[in-house]
Amino acid sequence: MKRDTSYVIKRAEHFKSILTAEGFLVGIVAGLVVLLYRVLLEYAGRGMNMVLDYGRKYPLVAGGWFLVLFILACVVGRLVKYESFISGSGIPQVEGEMAGKLNQIWWRVLPAKFLGGFLSLFAGLSLGREGPSIQIGAMAGKAVSKILDRSKTEEKFLLTCGASAGLSAAFHAPLAGVMFSLEEIHKNFSVSVLVSVMTASITADYISSRFLGFRSVFQFEITGSIPAKYYGHIIVLGIILGLMGAFYNKMTLFSQSLFGKIKGKRAETTRLLIPFLLAGALGFIMPEILGSGHNIIDIITEGNVMLKTILLLFVMKLIFSAVSFGSGAPGGIFFPLLVLGALIGGAYGTFAVQYLGLDPDYLNNLIMLAMAGYFTAIVRAPITGIILIFEMTGSVSQMLSLSLVSIVAFLVATAVKSQPIYESLLENLLRKRGEPVPEKTGEKILQEFVVRHNCELQNKMVQQIEWPKNCLLVAVQRNGVELIPKGRTILMASDTIITMTDEQDAPAVHDRMEVLCSEQEKLK
Repeated sequence: MKRDTSYVIKRAEHFKSILTAEGFLVGIVAGLVVLLYRVLLEYAGRGMNMVLDYGRKYPLVAGGWFLVLFILACVVGRLVKYESFISGSGIPQVEGEMAGKLNQIWWRVLPAKFLGGFLSLFAGLSLGREGPSIQIGAMAGKAVSKILDRSKTEEKFLLTCGASAGLSAAFHAPLAGVMFSLEEIHKNFSVSVLVSVMTASITADYISSRFLGFRSVFQFEITGSIPAKYYGHIIVLGIILGLMGAFYNKMTLFSQSLFGKIKGKRAETTRLLIPFLLAGALGFIMPEILGSGHNIIDIITEGNVMLKTILLLFVMKLIFSAVSFGSGAPGGIFFPLLVLGALIGGAYGTFAVQYLGLDPDYLNNLIMLAMAGYFTAIVRAPITGIILIFEMTGSVSQMLSLSLVSIVAFLVATAVKSQPIYESLLENLLRKRGEPVPEKTGEKILQEFVVRHNCELQNKMVQQIEWPKNCLLVAVQRNGVELIPKGRTILMASDTIITMTDEQDAPAVHDRMEVLCSEQEKLK
């Protein structure tokens, strides 16, 4: 539909109100769809446990379950081949669409992701519901946009509203839904988007809570705030989480690259058969690590688990999570990484209680802090991590310690040059689809050069000079005064030129600038 100038102007006058109303509508649609998804996943988990219980008693049932897993892998493989955008978490796909690099067809993605995510978690793969919930919510927002015939600009606002509503309904975490969608998806804050996203998030949370209750996701007991004398433990824990978060990112990307080497007409199904059949074996050997892992947190927060057992659970959960996600199965990493963080916190807390004199009453505090710190190290969204954990635990007494562990984990992960996981996954997705990926840049280097007499630059305007590639002219210093260079600025002898370039281009820029600034022989 063509829109004339008067139509655009009238909408602009009431844009905030219109966007808020549309956010409310997206919150209803996304909230209902994600609510149904959550309910079905609950039944999927119960069904899987029931099958495994019977399989332990009757070998015939166990054999039949492996046949079912084979069929499920084939079905999910066909779904991924039918709509490749449902592979993995779904969050990088939404980010790619927000950046204008991808274009998902909502009526294909929504049902395929819904069914694929359900079957993957029914099989017991170590995946989370939050990634699919965010993508499903975003596609619900896109559906509303298409039905109402909204512009591309407005559609992106509704995608953000849908993503926020999806996370909110998935975790009963409306504030975290708002912060994650703005911090990670939209990457921009404005009054218009904030109000509409909050409306969508709160609406979806209300709908979900009306059916599933208003209880927080985690119900373990947490002692009051950690005393200042134990803050050294929080800093050490933050360092460990930062390093382990960087390792998690590398392992996840490595697993994805290994599975990517499987080629052929049925590559999607072949990749998925590995985690699906592995889930069948682990279901009878170590069922605790199947699924998202909520039961693991219940186990370790009871405080009676040995350190060796916690470490074993961590290693097995980490490996199985990498295999599950790397295969391209529809499912997220959000909840499993929180579980892995809890295991790191449980392991360090148990060690500190046994050998470093930590009061056992604060073990669960460290488990909660580790979830936030690990999330921050991997996703690099500290505000979202802090808000998410206090909403999921219902505890608001740990804000100072949550902030401290998140900051330390963030700084350590940044120091070891670990890229945020969703950015890495988006880059891999773009490469796979043949889309251009921005080149990584290194540290920025400032270099100084003196304009010598009779050199090529003397008495020329900045705009007349052919500067080296990938070089930015930052400033010109003349007689102790710093000038901001403009196109018509004339360079004079003895001026000092300051340039900025990426570290990988610095040598070439230096050599070229030395030639430009060097004294030229006079023509005879």
